[in-house]
Amino acid sequence: MTRPLVNDLYDRHRAVLPDWLALYYDEPIEITHGEGRHVWDAAGNRYLDFFGGILTTMTAHALPEVTKAVSEQAGRIIHSSTLYLNRPMVELAERIAALSGIPDARVFFTTSGTEANDTALMLATAHRGSNQILAMRNSYHGRSFSTVSVTGNRGWSPTGLSPLQTLYVHGGVRNRGPYAGLTDERFIEACVADLEDLLGHTRTPAALIAEPVQGVGGFTAPPNGLYAAFREVLDRHGILWISDEVQTGWGRTGEHFWGWQAHGKNGPPDMLTFAKGIGNGMSIGGVVARADIMNCLDASSISTFGGSPITMAAGLANLSYLLEHDLQGNARRVGGLLIERLRAIGAGVDAVREVRGRGLMIGIELIKPSTGQAAPETASAVLEAAREGGLLIGKGGGHNTSVLRIAPPLSLTVAEAEEGAAILEQALRGA
Repeated sequence: MTRPLVNDLYDRHRAVLPDWLALYYDEPIEITHGEGRHVWDAAGNRYLDFFGGILTTMTAHALPEVTKAVSEQAGRIIHSSTLYLNRPMVELAERIAALSGIPDARVFFTTSGTEANDTALMLATAHRGSNQILAMRNSYHGRSFSTVSVTGNRGWSPTGLSPLQTLYVHGGVRNRGPYAGLTDERFIEACVADLEDLLGHTRTPAALIAEPVQGVGGFTAPPNGLYAAFREVLDRHGILWISDEVQTGWGRTGEHFWGWQAHGKNGPPDMLTFAKGIGNGMSIGGVVARADIMNCLDASSISTFGGSPITMAAGLANLSYLLEHDLQGNARRVGGLLIERLRAIGAGVDAVREVRGRGLMIGIELIKPSTGQAAPETASAVLEAAREGGLLIGKGGGHNTSVLRIAPPLSLTVAEAEEGAAILEQALRGA
């Protein structure tokens, strides 16, 4: 593979951007264009994209339907703000409200998942009159001051200062911690008992915020039904449930359209947040909430860029494509084949502790075979080897960054899944 031509651009990057702005690879690559499930770098190398702009390119690169919608809207008007009626925003809000499962839903658009979660936390604390928040260990909810303060992952929490008092609950990670050896039923019972005990020591929190599948945390998930069981406790105390669907929404898990639906026995969440995939690369985030929660604010507000005509046009076209082509079903079918293929590979590699996932949201956890400890160096080596082989993947995980994150566009074909698995096998065996 041709070595990337990055020296000048990398030097310029380092000169004007923050030191903490992370870059993948020992020799970072500049991605210049994409098509379908592939992207190209500035040196002309072609890669199969198994990370999709951090789960953001949800349907495909350069999807003609989205490109056409953006181009046509740009030719009319790009921006106006929420101070004026906005037909694409109303139309997309109507569709998302109907799909959310939340009764009497209202939708507020933002520009990112961080801003969406920040808004949900503001709504919850205002509605409940409490600044206490329940969050899950190993979680990630964004990089703003409030969302960092409810992120249960040290690697992504740069400050201990906070506008909120956050209490962390067991349950987001199934295979580590004091309950890892229990059956699913006993695991849920133990986590519920932990929640009950925690609430006995504190003032009543405003909300629980939780990812149905933890993204940055390494694609970890509790057994189905945990948050439904939590909901029974939360409802007794009047505590709201915020489902962070920034990475799990829009059918990526294959099983469900929203991650919360794996825990839906006791109804939908009070709020859900979304972003990433709905824009297929355009900057869209948002909150869906019951009307009484969304309308609880006693001051006026707007969003300068949230719900802009051009991003809403992209979101409408992308959502239509997703539904019309049953990409949730494709994620279930192709993702199921891919995860079984990767599990077969992992069974023959001592450094693979576990292959886990749902749909096209798959994690490969790596360890040092001699000690069983997390192996971030191995994860970095596999990331590099995969790129050399023509495959882009991500990494994450708590207890050091030792999980490979695999999340291709939902239009991935069986042939592409096989191709990516073969490259990963070679990278894993050589690490």
